[in-house]
This record gives sequence, C-alpha cells and structure tokens, in this order.
Amino acid sequence: MATLADIGVSAALNILGAFVFLIAFAILRLQPFNDRVYFPKWYLKGLRDSPTHGGAFVRKFVNLDFRSYIRFLNWMPEALKMPEPELIEHAGLDSAVYLRIYLIGLKIFVPIALVAWSVLVPVNWTNDTLDVAVKISNVTASDIDKLSISNVPLKSQRFWTHVVMAYAFTFWTCYVLLKEYEKVANLRLQFVASEKRRPDQFTVLVRNVPPDPDESVSELVEHFFLVNHPNHYLTHQVVVNANKLAKLVKKKKKLQNWLDYYQLKYSRNNSKRPMMKTGFLGLWGEKVDGIDYHISEIEKLSKEIAEERERVVSDPKAIMPAAFVSFNSRWGAAVCAQTQQTRNPTLWLTEWASEPRDVYWQNLAIPYVSLSVRRLIMGVAFFFLTFFFMIPIAIVQSFASIEGIEKAVPFLKPVIEAKFIKSVIQGFLPGIALKLFLIFLPTILMIMSKFEGFISLSSLERRAATRYYLFNFVNVFLGSIIAGTAFEQLNSFLKQSANDIPKTIGIAIPKKATFFITYIMVDGWAGIAGEILMLKPLIIFHLKNFFLVKTEKDRVEAMDPGSLGFNSGEPRIQFYFLLGLVYATVTPLLLPFIIVFFALAYVVFRHQIINVYNQRYESAAAFWPDVHRRIIAALIISQLLLMGLLSTKKAALSTPFLIALPVLTIWFHYFSKDRYESAFVKYPLQEAMMKDTLERAREPNLNLKGYLRNAYIHPVFKGEDDDDDALFNNEENENVLVLTKRQSRRNTPVPSKMSGASSPSLPEVVQEDPEP
Repeated sequence: MATLADIGVSAALNILGAFVFLIAFAILRLQPFNDRVYFPKWYLKGLRDSPTHGGAFVRKFVNLDFRSYIRFLNWMPEALKMPEPELIEHAGLDSAVYLRIYLIGLKIFVPIALVAWSVLVPVNWTNDTLDVAVKISNVTASDIDKLSISNVPLKSQRFWTHVVMAYAFTFWTCYVLLKEYEKVANLRLQFVASEKRRPDQFTVLVRNVPPDPDESVSELVEHFFLVNHPNHYLTHQVVVNANKLAKLVKKKKKLQNWLDYYQLKYSRNNSKRPMMKTGFLGLWGEKVDGIDYHISEIEKLSKEIAEERERVVSDPKAIMPAAFVSFNSRWGAAVCAQTQQTRNPTLWLTEWASEPRDVYWQNLAIPYVSLSVRRLIMGVAFFFLTFFFMIPIAIVQSFASIEGIEKAVPFLKPVIEAKFIKSVIQGFLPGIALKLFLIFLPTILMIMSKFEGFISLSSLERRAATRYYLFNFVNVFLGSIIAGTAFEQLNSFLKQSANDIPKTIGIAIPKKATFFITYIMVDGWAGIAGEILMLKPLIIFHLKNFFLVKTEKDRVEAMDPGSLGFNSGEPRIQFYFLLGLVYATVTPLLLPFIIVFFALAYVVFRHQIINVYNQRYESAAAFWPDVHRRIIAALIISQLLLMGLLSTKKAALSTPFLIALPVLTIWFHYFSKDRYESAFVKYPLQEAMMKDTLERAREPNLNLKGYLRNAYIHPVFKGEDDDDDALFNNEENENVLVLTKRQSRRNTPVPSKMSGASSPSLPEVVQEDPEP
C-alpha cells in the first residue's frame, strides 16, 4: 500500500517528467525547422510563412535569438488570450465546446475541493479508528487512509457530515451542468444561425429506398421527392458502392509516393539506379529497378482503376438503395429530415446528411437491413472484450506491485525493498503499467464502430467514446478496485450476491485511492505534457521532409496536424469526473490531483486547438448530450457507491437519507434533456425560415443547384471528366419535364406494390419548379 512518501516520490517523478516535456516543447517550437510541426493550422489557413527563407544558413534551422528563450513559456498566456467567439470562428464550435468540458471540471471540483478539505478532512482526520485497528488487528494503514472515510468509526454520528456533503456536491454539480447545457445549446443555435452556407444545411440522406422493377434508384428517388416535396426538391445524388475503387485509388497514391521517393533518390545520385526487392516490406523477393517497377505497377493499376470506374458507373448492382437529396431551402430540408415519409416506417428513412467532410463513405455501401445484425454482433463482442480484458489487467497490476515482483523475481527482493526503489514501484509503476496496457484500445473500439456501419466520422467517434467510457468504468475503475493487486478477489466477487456488490466495492474504494492518484499523475500530468511535445508527428514530418518532399505541396502534405481525437480524449475526461465525484466524499486528498489535470489539460489543448489541430469535420457540438449523460452517470455511481460504503460502516440512521439523491439526479437529467437536448437533434423550422429569407434577400440570384450538384459525389469521382461520372450528375435544366416509366400505369386504380409511391391521379409528366 502506497504511503504519503510514495505519493510524494511519484509526484516528483511525474512533475519532473511533465516539466521536461514542457521545456523540450518550449525550445523545439522556437526552432524554424519545426515551425510546420507546431503551427500547422496557420499554414493550412495560409496565414503563416515559413521562417526558413533568407538569412544565414544556420538561421534556417536554429533560432539564434537568445531573447526568445527567456520567454520560452509565453505560449501558456498566449493560449489563453483568444476569446471564445474568436476561437469558435478560428477552430469551430466542436473544438471550443470540447474545451468547455475541462472548464466544467474546474467549475465543479475547485469549490468541492475547498469545501471537502475544510469540512471532511478534519472530520476524517480527528479520529483514531485506524490507529487502534493497527494495534489490535495488525491492519496496515497509511496516512492517506487517515484522511479518508475509513478513519471514521462504525455507527459514528460523523457520517451525517458525509451525507450532507453528498447532497451539497450533487446540487452544485447539477447546477453547473444545467448552466453549461443552456450555454452550449445557445452557442449551437447561434453557430448554426450565423454559419456560412454549407451543403448539409440543404441535404438529407434517404435510406432503405424500396426496389421497383420499372425504375432505377435514381429515377425512383427523383419521382418520390417530386411528388411528395414538389415545392422544395432540388436535386439528388445516388449512393454508390465504390469501396473497391477507393482502395485501388489509395493503392495507386501509395505507389506514386514511392515512385517520387525513388526518382528523388536517383536525382540526387545519377551514378546508380535505385534498386528494391518486391517482397514484403522490401525484405525479400526479386531485386528490381525501383523506378521502372513502380512505373509499370502504376500503369497496370491505372487500367484497373479505369475498368472499375466504368463498372461502378454502368453496373446497377453498384447502386445502393440510398441517396443524398438536396432541397432549395433549409426549411424544406428540415421538414423532410424530421418527419416520417410513408406509412411504412421502415422505408424511405430520412435523416440530416452529415457535412461532406464528415461522411464515412465506406459504410454507405453497407445494406441497411444488415445494420441491426452488425450492431448485435459488435455488442456481444464488446461484452466479451470488456469482461475478458479484466483478467490481463488484473494480472498486469498484480505484477506491477511489490508482492508481485518479489514473487516473479525473488532474487531482486533486496533491491526492491530499498526505500527509494520501493517508493518508485508503489507510486509510479501501477499507473504506467495500466496506461501502456490500454494503448491500443481506442483503435480496437474504432474498428468495431466502423463494422457497425455508422455513416459519419462524428458518429463513429461518439460510438467509440461511449464504449471507451464503459470499458474504463468496468475495467479501469471497478477492475482496479475489485481485482487490483489481489487477483484472487475476482473469483469471490463474481460468486457473491448482487446486493453485496455495492458493499464490496464500497469497502475497497478508500483502499484504492492511492492507485488512482498515481494513475492521474502518470496519465493526467505527464501524459498531457507529452501531448503538447508531439514527438511522433515531429519525427514523421522530418523523415518525410528529408526523403520525400520535393515541392511546397509535398511539404504541406507532410504536415500531420491531427485532430482532437474525441473517441479517446472525451472518455478520459469523463473518467476523471467519475474519480472526482466518487472520491469527493470518500478521500478528498484525490481532488487536488484532478484539479491539476483539468487546469493543465485546458491550457495544453487550447494551445493545440489554436495552433495545431485541424478538425476533420464540424458537428456543431452534437456530442454535448453524451457528455452531459456521462457526468450524470458518474454522479449516480458515486451516490450508489457511497450508500454501499456507509452500509458497511453500520450508519443505519444516515444511509437511508442518500436514497433520494439518485432519484433527484435522474429527475434532473430528464428535466435537462427535455429542456435542451432538442437543440442538438433537431433544427427549428423558425430558424431555418429566417436563414432562408435572409439568404434570398442577400443573394437573390444564387445558383443553389450548381452549389449542391457535386457536394455529395463520392471522393474518388471528384476531379474526373464529366463523362466518367455522368451517373452521379443529375442536374437538369430549368423547367424540364421529368418523364417517368411509372406513368404507363397512371390509369391503374392502385399504386405500385413495390414502393407505394405512385398515385392514380398523377398527371403524365411532373414539372420541376424553377430554381430560386
């Protein structure tokens, strides 16, 4: 069990590590040859020029202005200077609202920490329960335990203090959440109202288009929306299965990069042709001329790409029963996206289209009917992944302890028992072991989300984030508490009654406070400081810059600004909310460590958002309801665990008063949801009409059809000749008469059995409204 001295050693090591990372970053960012690594966003916006032009040769690579090194930490106040409205304009609402999650952590836990240290710590400390237990029962306890609820004797009236504090902390947390929900909802509505024109504002995605023997998918979609949305339908874009073509294009681009590399290598040394092996990773196989080999492979691939493109264009099987349908107004798109189209609720399903950057094109080719099966399979897979992962985590943590190491390598016992080494192991090793063990988890969860068939990058990340949060709760939180260093406890935990689980967890929670403190320092202090150093992008950029870059365009492509990584970053934040709310009334010593994390992370990520990250999409903070739900879930978990803990303390009088807390918290959640969540899932028709009216007044001659025509063409077809993607360009001239094969049945007394979209009273032709 870690002591205060062990925690001090761990804090010193992590503070030293964080300080080294921050100093290294502060120096590296000043060097001209690293400018594109640490300020790529400004280059992508065209607002920054390379500092390597002109001057002495050395100045192109090294900053010789020694005065700048004196101000090497000025990036911190600079990161805080940009006001939020300017930040939203610069980086988008998603990034600005993501930062508000860290601010919420500070708003919640700073007042809670002050109250807890003023009230609960004296109440816990001024008891001798653990001192007596150590003398009588030979129980091991540290000074940290004396600051926790463990030091309060059984049946003590002091537990009323913890109950009152639980109510106070709950009310304060709910108050902060309510204000933030209101603020973010208003920010979203303001952002949507003031945002520039985007294709997704006028477009819906329609899926599960029913088959019809008389019409193609394109004709069927056009006919359906001309009939049912006659005054607002503008154009559409059918969805095609171009996944194979996309893979071929990606492969060709990769070969082209290698060809550029070998040509550059040959241009630097004309005396020798570059050679390569054709086997795996160039380790074996036939030795050939690198330039000639890649030229021939690219030629073969170009022919294959042309054949595949022709197949996609001409093969009806490549057309999916889905389409992006665009309207001549935001109001028309809002009505279509937020209403049911037919009597059958499983056909003609409409939803808001994601912005073109946010579309995950590979999953659009997945048949809609298979999505439920895919999600069931991934649900079962996630269940087994979560619970079987607990076994290796418990084993790793058992070896990352004094007892585990001595058992595995007994000859190291004299070294391990040395005071400093023992402090390092107990205060540092468990946290770093767990951190390393979970390093590949976000990638695994993202692959699972892709298999489930979500059709936008934002929804993929939100799904992966939800599962990462559940995984952290079950394995990192409950797994560490129940299993911890004593793996044998897991078997007894699984066999006991469900009613006893809160009691078991309640008993273990105070004992694991030291482990979570070390984990916070490793992950939340040193880990966040390492984030700003960007060591991996730094190395990759310089390797690309040295070997592959020939032009300015190549240099821009070599930059890797990255993005926020919502699928892994947000669950990590939520895990700290869970720890803070659980331990606020149990072991308040943990709260300052969490506050340091939120403060440091806020400054670091604000700097990264301003200067580095380039978001791949903009969802206008659509993730906020998930953030709110997870904080509420953490609050309810903390209340239930406190009830379990107090029941073990035989606080029969005070414990029942906690029952109302989960009920009130759940009521608050539904109140907030009913009041504000609609702003994140629906677009008010009043707002849509206002924006449409203003746009028509400002731009009366806007060619909206021309603007939307190619917005949702699959990326592999963009930039090609019009003949190649004729299938996907459905632009018609104004006032064109749309002939439909269905009209051969116009006198039939019943509609089509396949789609039900025909009407016996329809005229022979349908005339499209002119463009606005």
